[in-house]
Amino acid sequence: MLLAVVAALLPRPGRLPRYAPVLHRADAPRLFELIDEVAAAVGTTGVHAVVVDAAHNAGVSAYGIRGRRVMYLGVTLWEVLSPQERVALLGHELGHFANGDVRSAFLTHGALRTLAHWYSFLVPHPAVTLVYLWVNAMVFLPRWAVYGLFVVLDGLTMRASQRAEYLADSGAARAGSTAAAVTMLDRLLIGDAVETHLRLESMAATRADSGSRSREAREAIERELWEGLAARIGSIPETEYERRRRVSARRGHSVDDTHPPTHLRRRCLAAADPQPAKVVCDASRTQSIAAELAPARAELARRLIRYNAD
Repeated sequence: MLLAVVAALLPRPGRLPRYAPVLHRADAPRLFELIDEVAAAVGTTGVHAVVVDAAHNAGVSAYGIRGRRVMYLGVTLWEVLSPQERVALLGHELGHFANGDVRSAFLTHGALRTLAHWYSFLVPHPAVTLVYLWVNAMVFLPRWAVYGLFVVLDGLTMRASQRAEYLADSGAARAGSTAAAVTMLDRLLIGDAVETHLRLESMAATRADSGSRSREAREAIERELWEGLAARIGSIPETEYERRRRVSARRGHSVDDTHPPTHLRRRCLAAADPQPAKVVCDASRTQSIAAELAPARAELARRLIRYNAD
């Protein structure tokens, strides 16, 4: 029994997710070419895989025993960015590798992930029988010890993590230009508008009798989901962004607790010396990358539509 507990609680290397499309170099050579150029601009190397999901966010991590690099690209964020803002986004995420974010280090990241896994393993069950009551009593102290360790480690690395975000923002400015990095941060403030639009459009697509439509018609509906999103977000006036920036400053909007408030990150970029773009994403490259991402975009659109149908 002790061996089984040890096997369940041992730290494990990260894995590529099964819930989202995963792209490798052979699947998207132009996208990986752009990632390599941005990585060189910020002083690091590229990634081994790209996971495309539906989040209004992006991130980097590692997977496997050899610690291979993976980038997570949220298509709902990618679609509303201009080509240079996409370069800035890649520069920000790859900047975490270049600057040595302590929370992304193998030891620290593994410790946080393991402690979170232990805590979920020790969550008490409803005390419906004496056995469950006894088990809950036995794991009470270990559970709170694990939680205390997690809080301590999280608190000790929080400041370093927030500093890493500012350094990553400077990488975004070097790669895509300061102007693109600033407007890229503005796009993070409209996550609720993006989610609302996607929900309404996917529900409309679900209500349509897509089952009786041809394959070409269904593909057009899936493509329109993302193209309509880009058009809708592109029509938001600058006055609305200014309003959201003021609300962000008042409420202290942040992507999560590991990120500094967005308005402070934007102010820091705007106050620095303007930097030109080291990497330019022209129209030809933008179209090629869009073609490479098209299968993943279609799969995610189908999942959104199917989710609303269920």
